Amino acid sequence: MEKKVYGLTDEQVEREIERLNASEAVALARREARLRYKRRQYLYQLRDLEKKGKALLKAGITREMLDAVYKAEKMGADYED
Repeated sequence: MEKKVYGLTDEQVEREIERLNASEAVALARREARLRYKRRQYLYQLRDLEKKGKALLKAGITREMLDAVYKAEKMGADYED
């Protein structure tokens, strides 16, 4: 009776990995996954910025106040030179 072999040998696994890595279909799917991941990260960043912005608004901080602080810091940096 012949012994039944289960699974793949290490060499078969490596050949299959090489074949799949060279596949245009795999490259396309990787790109799609990468783009989807980037969009989700962008969504999470926007949600975080919205949360921070709401906290600033609740604290009474306005865009004009932030601009004034930035201008004051920039002027202070000019005098330090």
